[in-house]
Amino acid sequence: MYSPHEYWVYILTNISNSVLYIGVTNNIERRILEHRSGTGDGFTKQYHLTKLILIEPTNDINAAITREK
Repeated sequence: MYSPHEYWVYILTNISNSVLYIGVTNNIERRILEHRSGTGDGFTKQYHLTKLILIEPTNDINAAITREK
């Protein structure tokens, strides 16, 4: 089934590449800005996860959530 929506699975890390965070969003630019400005969730803020190392686009939210897990 076709969906006009776009979703992204993304992975963030910190400057020393010692912690990973995997997330799903429907607006990758906004979400990365939130993480980098400290308005993202507590985990990414606590561990300074601001370095984007992977993004994968999809039109299927269920596929995105499965990939995230």
